Amino acid sequence: MLKSLSDVEREIYELIMRAGELMTKDIPIKKAGVIPSLVRKGLVEVFKRPVSVMRGKKHKFLRAKREPQEKTDEP
Repeated sequence: MLKSLSDVEREIYELIMRAGELMTKDIPIKKAGVIPSLVRKGLVEVFKRPVSVMRGKKHKFLRAKREPQEKTDEP
């Protein structure tokens, strides 16, 4: 699956993998357009969580899912 990613998609995916959880606004604006394609491919998930305990406002975060296992037909 990672072989089919473009250079920018791979760069952003590796950034999210290194960070663990990353706020969406921490990704450079010019490269943020690849997020929907990473979500569609099942490599990244978007979730909301509160940043501060005192405030109820939630921000969007990105979390890398584990790479999907490719099925092999080995007996």
